[in-house]
Amino acid sequence: MPPRRLGADAEDRAADYLLSLGYTLLKRRYKARRGEIDVVALDGDTIVFVEVKHRTTGLVEPEATITATKRTRLAAAARQYLEEEATPDFYARHDLVAIDNEGLRHYQNVFQ
Repeated sequence: MPPRRLGADAEDRAADYLLSLGYTLLKRRYKARRGEIDVVALDGDTIVFVEVKHRTTGLVEPEATITATKRTRLAAAARQYLEEEATPDFYARHDLVAIDNEGLRHYQNVFQ
């Protein structure tokens, strides 16, 4: 399967998981000037920016692929989303959904 399709499948799996937790999906693949957010969701009164990382090999865990540069781009994309789309009544956080041969792991508030 092409890498782009693998990524889309992982994002679909993460979105289904978040829906099962009661989240409301607001956007998928939000494109900003300096980056992209895989999933934007609402968890109660919190807007959640979700990065989905998927790896099929055991060489590197998906969690280890979030670099400082990636965090900076995600933060810039989140700021742009909040400026364009959100009301000031909402809190915001960054979550990570990591998927590999071991399964799916969800980390809340990972980029404080």
